[in-house]
Order: sequence, then C-alpha cells, then structure tokens
Amino acid sequence: MSSQPNPRNLRVRLVIADVDGTLVTQDKVLTPRAIAAVKKLHDAGIQFGITSGRPPRGMKMLIEPLEITEPIAGFNGGVIVKPDLSPISRQLLPPEVAAEVVRLIVKHGLDIFLYTDRDWFVRNADAPHVAREAWTVKFQPTVVPDFDARMDGVVKVVGVSDDLDAVASCEKDVQEWSAGRVSAARSQPYYLDVTNPKANKGEVVGMFAQLCNIPPGQIATIGDMPNDVLMFKESGISIAMGNASPDVQKSATFVTASNQEDGFAKAMERLLPSAAAQ
Repeated sequence: MSSQPNPRNLRVRLVIADVDGTLVTQDKVLTPRAIAAVKKLHDAGIQFGITSGRPPRGMKMLIEPLEITEPIAGFNGGVIVKPDLSPISRQLLPPEVAAEVVRLIVKHGLDIFLYTDRDWFVRNADAPHVAREAWTVKFQPTVVPDFDARMDGVVKVVGVSDDLDAVASCEKDVQEWSAGRVSAARSQPYYLDVTNPKANKGEVVGMFAQLCNIPPGQIATIGDMPNDVLMFKESGISIAMGNASPDVQKSATFVTASNQEDGFAKAMERLLPSAAAQ
C-alpha cells in the first residue's frame, strides 16, 4: 500500500459507490452516518453517483435520502438513468447471445433471474434469493414458464445458486465461451451477472467521466466485490470495503472498515480533508 497514492494528495471531484456490501449494511440499511457523509461530500463540492447490479428502479429508495443529482448506473452500467429514472443509455444483450447464456447457466444447475430495463422474470417464485431480491429492490418479479419469448431487450441474466462452487464454475465457463461477447462476473458469491461487455463497472467510470465532465483521475470508487475491481482500475482513488475479499482489498488504494461498521462513511470522511482544502 505504501507505493500507492495518498488520497489526501489527490483531488477528488466525484465519488462512485457500489451499493450492496458497500453503501448499505447487510440488512440493506442506509445508516445515518452514510447519509451524513454524502451530504459532507456535496457540501465540499464533490459529486456523488451510485452503480450496482440492481435494476435502476431497485435503487429508487436511495435517491431522496442521499439527494442524488448525478446519473445512476444500474445493471453494472447496462442501463444509465437520470435521478427521475428516465433513460440515458442502454447496453443490451443480443437475443441469440442471451439465449445461449441462459442455456449455459441452466446446464450448471443454477436458477435464473432475467432482466429487461424495466422488468424482472423468474421461472419459480420460490427459488433461492427471489424473496430476498424482491425485498431489496422493492418490486416483485414476473413468473414465466420459460424465457424463450423474453430474449428481446435483455439487459442482464443472473445465475443464482447457494452452491458457490457451481456459481464459480459457471462464471469460468461463461467467460471462456463468450470470447468477449459478454461481461460475466459475480456481484455476490451466489450471483453471476452476465451483461453486454460494455456493461461493467470499468465502463461505468468512463461513462460518469463523460457525463459529469470529470477526468477519471479525479474520480474515487468504492466497492466490495470482484466486479468492483474493474472500476478501481479506471479511477484515481479506489477504496475496498473491510468485508471485501483479500484479492479485492489488494486491488485498492486503501481499505476501509466493513459495511457493518460504517466503512463507507469512514472512507468518505478520509477523503474529505483534502477535498475541503481545495
């Protein structure tokens, strides 16, 4: 860590935060300290944006308490929206690619969540993590007998299982099969997110840089999962949560406390002294 830049010596004009495992607690709670930290960023003239594997409407509950005015990157950048949820851009999976992804995931014995920019489809409402996901994003899925008629307009396919080895194996096989046709990475140990190759968190940094007219070197990113490392590599400062794996932590400029210990807020407070002095 000693060879990496000191965050107090770098100018930060924008923070991009992951949501689950980062901005909110394990119980999906936005703490008062996290809300206060974002207000302090705004007061210091630092813009704040969020990105997540969640659909945009699944982040709606964060917009008002955090007073978000910047774009929101749902589906790991698959859909970029304004704070009123009106679309800025979409990165879809071609229908034939989406169909093959579904086939590969089923072959590994995983359940599937299929998302368009507005809707969420499942085959079994009682499958693992459906109830938890619905509680998290605050809307229910549509149950369908199969996905054959749903291949147009697909933004994300998620392989879901509590067999974590099966999820890891599926991730490896989809990556090998894709030859760059998709981005496949775990957003949680039990979720394999498959999106358009331009829908990944590395691309999100570039999108925010363009939309906000801020160089990537003046952007700080914070996250906890392997798919967040892609945005770490593109930003001037990167922060790993204390609940992140050792590999994710090694990829960051510095490590903060866990999401159960207000690690997000503590990281923002660490950025603020240099920002306030600018």
